[in-house]
Amino acid sequence: MKFTIYQESRIGQRKNNQDRLAYSYSRDALLMVVADGMGGHLHGEVAAHICVQFVTEAFQRDARPTLRDPSLFLSRTLTNAHNAILDYAFDKNLDEAPRTTVVACIVQDGFAYWAHAGDSRLYVVRRGKIAMHTRDHSRVQLMMDQGLLNAEEAAHHPGRNRVYSCLGGNHAPQVEFSKRLPLHDGDVLALCTDGVWGPLGDAALTAALSAPDIMKAVPTLLDRAESIAGPSCDNLSMIAMRWHDDVTQPHADAVSTRTMALDNFTTQLERFDTSRTPASRYDISDDDIEKAIAEINAAIHKFST
Repeated sequence: MKFTIYQESRIGQRKNNQDRLAYSYSRDALLMVVADGMGGHLHGEVAAHICVQFVTEAFQRDARPTLRDPSLFLSRTLTNAHNAILDYAFDKNLDEAPRTTVVACIVQDGFAYWAHAGDSRLYVVRRGKIAMHTRDHSRVQLMMDQGLLNAEEAAHHPGRNRVYSCLGGNHAPQVEFSKRLPLHDGDVLALCTDGVWGPLGDAALTAALSAPDIMKAVPTLLDRAESIAGPSCDNLSMIAMRWHDDVTQPHADAVSTRTMALDNFTTQLERFDTSRTPASRYDISDDDIEKAIAEINAAIHKFST
């Protein structure tokens, strides 16, 4: 495989960052996953972290170096991640399990497969246009489908952040799966939270992701989203990957997995810590963090197979 990939997550104007994201690749398969946690006092980021860490660890177990069935992997793994969040809530005696949106994508054998729950999105940008993007599992999207709102009204609707499908919570998630998509040279797959796509809109996303250097495009996009959102800026996170075929000369920062060993993985996962968060914005102690890490790992390993 040949691809260029970049990820970044920012806190925006929130007290803490409840987004989590990761990518991991073997010689012949690539995983990308983004989650946006919901819930106060640590729990939202716990749900997002359980989701992302669970999916990443499952990928590292199963992609040796490919997955037998990428769609089945996504279905099984997201279901088990949901159950791990519920188990964490049970052990903590929470009245309601924390929740997180998720969008996850597998690239293998020149095809992309993805699944999502909630309003974190995946975009496919091809030849300067959005070839497709995921449909939000939100009340506002349902109202748009029924002709009750147009896109401009939806962008300012007070219920625009209310989702009806997620991992965790009191209801089983309604996870939506894509058909497999053949990738063309230069295609960009972008996974992001609503903190990115909400302020920017499709036109700005398309223009930026059509630029030749996504290593510069993503930070520029996040800068613009922060500027537009201003004091109400949410957490904002994005992974963008540009696919390269075997003929075209790729970007200087492109990854080639041709020489990787069959059992090797390269992974970029944001660990659960507060090292990059201003202390004044956090209302939890280091002991809380250490305890949360232990509880997260316990929930994940219980549902790992």
